[in-house]
Amino acid sequence: MFKQVFAVFAATVVLSSSVVAQPDLVPAAPSIAASAYFLMDANSGEVLIEHNADERMPPASLTKLMTSYVLSYELERGQVSNDDMVTISKNAWAQNPIFNGSSLMWIEVGKQVSLGDLHKGVVISSGNDSSVAVAEHLAGSEDAFAGMMNQHAAMLGMSNSHFANSHGLPHPDHYISVRDLATLANAIIAYKNEYALYSERDFVFNNIRQSNRNGLLWSDPSVDGLKTGHTVDAGYCLVTSAKREGMRLISVVMGTSSAKARERETQKLLSYGFRYFETHQLYAGGTELTRSKVWKGDSDEVSLGVQKDVFITIPRGKSDALNAQLNVDEVLIAPITADQEYGELVVSLAGAERLRVPLVALQAVEEGGILKRLWDSIVLFFVNLIS
Repeated sequence: MFKQVFAVFAATVVLSSSVVAQPDLVPAAPSIAASAYFLMDANSGEVLIEHNADERMPPASLTKLMTSYVLSYELERGQVSNDDMVTISKNAWAQNPIFNGSSLMWIEVGKQVSLGDLHKGVVISSGNDSSVAVAEHLAGSEDAFAGMMNQHAAMLGMSNSHFANSHGLPHPDHYISVRDLATLANAIIAYKNEYALYSERDFVFNNIRQSNRNGLLWSDPSVDGLKTGHTVDAGYCLVTSAKREGMRLISVVMGTSSAKARERETQKLLSYGFRYFETHQLYAGGTELTRSKVWKGDSDEVSLGVQKDVFITIPRGKSDALNAQLNVDEVLIAPITADQEYGELVVSLAGAERLRVPLVALQAVEEGGILKRLWDSIVLFFVNLIS
């Protein structure tokens, strides 16, 4: 079908370019001492750096990100409440031999603990015991909960992940990739109430104060999450999110040599991303970008726009080279369905295409009366003859 082409102008992008530096080139990414690593913008999804991004690796306590995500999902749906009291089983008991030498919340068998406290134990204390307690409360058993974890991984598009338990202690069929971890982190951030837990520095339970193992919460005020992990097989791992001047980055490092190393390598990634890139919201979801004629409808026009917010990440200082164009279907005939695609938004940077987003109808247009449909059919016939 023929397209009508319209140029559109993103004023907010152009205005922002006057307050930043204008580097000519983005330098090469820094060398990162990790087995795998990943850096992306949370809003645009733009991948800035990656290495072994899809390699399947043992996640250690990074597993608890999925445990927390599943719990957040159930909390947001109202299936459970933070006030739910959970009776601690022998499996979830801190003295369970399989937990020997690992991180714990120190919950006691037979006692009742609120689900809200257990969530803090998972996120802040990185408790293997609290993870099992959450799993059993949500799914009845840890095996069943692992099934839920894998279902959520599939729904999020985490194609290189598989979970065998809720805590991350070694298992041959338990793995994840750094790309999947970034995807999961972004999904967690969307749950704003629960995500706030990730910035808390300590948690007191059973008269025991435990500090969050993410040392960047103390050294970098822009960091507000997410999670550390460590086993002999996994090495030292860290998933981080930081926000500076409205731009949020997610970084993942796996297989570093020490707790200090995972923080140092993470800071390299974040510094590179924030220094050399910027992210702009071009359009808000549901905003009308153009109006197009509708034939044979009870209305002569329909508003077209984008369904979701449109973000783009570009080299810092290059926003004045952005260009946006609307390609709209030339003939729109009722009925028009809301949210159905009738064109596309194409964004380019210095002549190179960077983004292509469907252009959808923002409201429905029903068929007009018989006289309206007949008249428009006659007019369209002659229009097609001329064209």
